[in-house]
Amino acid sequence: MYLFTSEVVSPGHPDKCADIIADSIVDKLIMGDVKSRVASEVFVAGKHVIIGGEVTSKTKMTTEDYKQVVHDALAKIGYDGNPYFTKEECLHPEDIEVQVLLNSQSPDINQGVDQEDGEIGAGDQGIMFGYADCETKNYMPSAITYARVLMEKVYDYAKENPSKLGIDIKTQVTMDYGVKANFESCQPQKIHTIVVSAPCVNSMRIKTVRELIQTLIDDAGLPKNLYNKDDCIIHINPTGKYVSHSPLHDSGLTGRKLIVDSFGGYAPIGGGAQSSKDYTKVDRSGLYAARYIAKHIVASKLAKKAVVQLSYAIGVARPTSVAVDTYGTVIEGLDDDKLSTFVMNTFPLTPNWITKKFNLDKPSKETFLYADVASRGQVGQSDYPWEQLDEIGAFQNLIK
Repeated sequence: MYLFTSEVVSPGHPDKCADIIADSIVDKLIMGDVKSRVASEVFVAGKHVIIGGEVTSKTKMTTEDYKQVVHDALAKIGYDGNPYFTKEECLHPEDIEVQVLLNSQSPDINQGVDQEDGEIGAGDQGIMFGYADCETKNYMPSAITYARVLMEKVYDYAKENPSKLGIDIKTQVTMDYGVKANFESCQPQKIHTIVVSAPCVNSMRIKTVRELIQTLIDDAGLPKNLYNKDDCIIHINPTGKYVSHSPLHDSGLTGRKLIVDSFGGYAPIGGGAQSSKDYTKVDRSGLYAARYIAKHIVASKLAKKAVVQLSYAIGVARPTSVAVDTYGTVIEGLDDDKLSTFVMNTFPLTPNWITKKFNLDKPSKETFLYADVASRGQVGQSDYPWEQLDEIGAFQNLIK
C-alpha cells in the first residue's frame, strides 16, 4: 500500500463560517465600489462574531450593515434557527452578537498598489502555489476531490433534512496508490478509507445515523472503479453520536483551512489566506493565476502533474519569480526550465492582468461570488473563471 489522505469541511464548520462571512464582506464592498481595498479577518466563537482588519472603500457600511451581512451569511450556510436543535446544541441567529473593529488601509501600502499609470502593484509580498494533475476530470487530486463529493452530498442532505442532520460536517478520504511509483504518476488504485462526521438531532440513534450516512456515501457518485463498499474502511461518526455542534462548541477563524481550500496537501501552499482579501492581494489572485497555469500545463498533456510557484514584492506589479515543477512527468522534448521561461515570457501575471483576465473586480450572482468560493473551495470548481482552459493552444505550441 501507498496511502495519501485529504480532508474537507462543510460551509457549516466554524472556520468556514468565518471565511464565508469575510468574503461576504468582500463581495458587498467590491460590488459597491470596484476599488475597495479589503482585508477583514473574522473570528467566530460561541455566539460572538468579531470582524477586524482594514477596509478602504466608498461603499458606506454601518455597524448594522455589517451585522446584517453576518446574519445573511450564516442563514445561507444553514444556521437559520433550525428548531430541531436547541440553543444549547447549535447556533441560532437571534443569539448572535457582532463586534466590528475595522480600520483604514495604510496609505503607505496603498501608494504602491494603485499606481498612476493604472497598473496595480502587489498588495503584499509573498509566495503562492498552483497545482494540477491528471487524476480527475477537473485536474485535481483524487483524495480531496472525493472528500468534496462526500461533503457536498452529506451537507446538501443536512440542509434539506434539518430534522435529522446538522450542517457542521467533516469528510476525509484516503487513496491507495499501491506503490509510490503510482502516486508519482497519478494512478490511484482505490479508495482505501472514508471518514464522515456529521451532527444529528438528539432523538436519533447512532446506528440510524450511520446507516443514513452510509446510504449517502453509496449514492454520492464515487467512481465505481475506485470505490468498493466491501473493500473500503469506513468510519462514520467514529466517536459516537454528535449533537452539539456549530461555533457554539468550536471557534472559527479566517484562513485556517488553507489545505482544504486548495489541493488537499498534494502540493505546497504559500501560507497566506485567500478569504477576506480583495483582488489586489496576491495571496488570492496569485493562487488563482498559478492554478490557471498549472491546469493548462496538465490539460495540454505536457505533464501528468505540475506545481507553479509565483512570488511578489509589495508595490511591484510583475512577479519576482516564476517556477514550474512537473515532478519528472514532463513529456520528452520539454523540461521545467523551458516551461518556467515560457510562462514568465507569455503571461504578465500582474495583479491588474489577473484581475482583468478573471474579472476579479466584478463579483456577481451571475458570474461568481467570493463567499461562494469560500464555501466550495478556492480552486477545482469548473465554473470558476480561473478554471477555464482558454489558452491550450499556446501551451501546445511548445511541442510543435
